[in-house]
Amino acid sequence: MSNSILDAFGQKSYDESKPMARTFVANVFAYMFAGLLISGIVSWVFANTPSLWIKLINIESGGLSPLGWIVMFAPLAVSLVMQMAYHRLSMGVILGLFILYAVLIGMSLCFIFLVYTGASILTTFMISAGMFAAMAVLGYTTKMDLTKFGSIMYMLFIGIFIASMVNIFMKSDGMDWIISIIGVVVFTGLTAVKLQEIKYMSQNTEYGSESASKLAIIAGLQLYILFINLFITLLRFFGDRN
Repeated sequence: MSNSILDAFGQKSYDESKPMARTFVANVFAYMFAGLLISGIVSWVFANTPSLWIKLINIESGGLSPLGWIVMFAPLAVSLVMQMAYHRLSMGVILGLFILYAVLIGMSLCFIFLVYTGASILTTFMISAGMFAAMAVLGYTTKMDLTKFGSIMYMLFIGIFIASMVNIFMKSDGMDWIISIIGVVVFTGLTAVKLQEIKYMSQNTEYGSESASKLAIIAGLQLYILFINLFITLLRFFGDRN
């Protein structure tokens, strides 16, 4: 999906000297950080407001309520709409969907504050940020073409997504452990791939155009998704339960 967006602009014509390229990349990270901030605030508010998070669970069964299931799967629908129809949507709609996505993820993440200690959440977040930054720098600076490597990572990403959905119902600790291990590799690898794609994309968009603004949001969304997935995966390893 992201590859098709990239291919439309021709990924081999990158000139790092153009100020526009640096501005575009800066905007991408600004949207990513804004999304993380929105999700963090929403998650904290929900976790500290029992009347809110209790609406997401079924008290009798201990599972998710209908609203909880909506909150879990709605982000997938929102992200697909954004990435597949971004060229037909207005800038305002794209931005609104991005904010909606961040809010929904924040709602779903409120449970980590109920399950894990605050200290371990903060520690894991810092570890995730360090790994993400390292791979982002690698992807942005490397001269190696990561296209083939990226294709493998995308296939693995789809595989672990499907496996995760299946394991929601199977509830296998062994499968969860395997998915988590593979997930760390996939999400860190995709971070490098995505930064290289963004680097090439930045030189093939018209500075100041609505198209460039839309693509910056889409790219920010993709980085946001990678970071959140990396963070949640690492939390399974480093998180200390309450």
